[in-house]
Amino acid sequence: MWRELAPIGRDATSGGYRRHAWTGADTDCRAWFAAQAAARGLVYETDRNGNQWAWLGDPAAGDAVVTGSHLDSVPDGGAYDGPLGVVSAFAALDELRRRGAEFTRPFAVVNFGDEEGARFGLACVGSRLTAGQLTREAAYALTDADGITLPRAMEHAGLDPDAIGPDPERLARIGAFVELHIEQGRALDRTGDRIGLASAIWPHGRWRFDFTGEANHAGTTRIADRRDPMLGYAATVLAARAAAERTGAVATFGKVAVEPNGVNAVPSLVRGWLDSRAADPETLAAVVAAVEEAARERAARDGVDVTVVRESFTPVVEFGHALRDELDRLLGGSVPVLGTGAGHDAGILSGSVPTAMLFVRNPTGVSHSPAESAAEDDCVAGVLALADVVEGLACETR
Repeated sequence: MWRELAPIGRDATSGGYRRHAWTGADTDCRAWFAAQAAARGLVYETDRNGNQWAWLGDPAAGDAVVTGSHLDSVPDGGAYDGPLGVVSAFAALDELRRRGAEFTRPFAVVNFGDEEGARFGLACVGSRLTAGQLTREAAYALTDADGITLPRAMEHAGLDPDAIGPDPERLARIGAFVELHIEQGRALDRTGDRIGLASAIWPHGRWRFDFTGEANHAGTTRIADRRDPMLGYAATVLAARAAAERTGAVATFGKVAVEPNGVNAVPSLVRGWLDSRAADPETLAAVVAAVEEAARERAARDGVDVTVVRESFTPVVEFGHALRDELDRLLGGSVPVLGTGAGHDAGILSGSVPTAMLFVRNPTGVSHSPAESAAEDDCVAGVLALADVVEGLACETR
């Protein structure tokens, strides 16, 4: 499975993946998922929000055990973030069939659409729509860098954008959702453990900073006469780093757009996107407030206007202790429990269904990069752990 999936959407120059939602690479990944479902005799369906499902047993029976993740990527992302969870889900089913396990609850593998938000700027679109955390109106307003709307992109991919929206009936089918994911850090590597359990996801969000100045000639405009928005942006980037260091949070400006974007022109607009995360909401709010204050102070000094728009926000997610403790018991009772600053579909669903996460060791801690990696033995350990969990939840009378 890994060899079949690996070439899809991989850039020959960077070695990273560009599997952006509703593009050709994403369509090819979705075709791969459908083929894996068919090869195992599973009932395949695409829901109203473009999420893919592969069912064993009657979905309408309810109390299903579901596992999976996503197949899309950030720009030049790694091979494991998302796909490891989907590949491992199918492999865990293969392992359970090899063991001769008898399912007493419905089981499904899922691929959530547009998890990374690389194209339309909002993460976890498929699961947010399903859980009612993203309205149809807000989804319709999402556009990519070329001005293509989310509905138009979905329609081009063969889906019906008129159908998107909350899906409580589907959520009611799920008794437990377990997402396996590569660890996006080095906690397991430091302890020597191959597998970990998630405790909570830090609150996190994305904020857009628009610095509006005045375009002018770079060679003829005196420094004193300039209204250069790049200065405010640069100062704000440094302020974000300083605020994160003071508080133990993280804050990153990883995307910037400049107009008119000419080497010999003072910009008229610099737009930067802040991603910030912290262990608690109070710290996160303090970081963002400090960054915004720095932006406004510098903009006023340079005669530049600044606006700040919160584009997305996810509050802290504390995974339910009952399901987490059950997973720990099924895995022998000594699995390390980790917090994470990364968002996941499991976090979005946690308000609607019992959810848990398994992490697989990442030897470098690198993620969202072509350098992201995991040892094959650790990946196999993840599959076996997931199989043990599914067997304990779905193949025994409880």
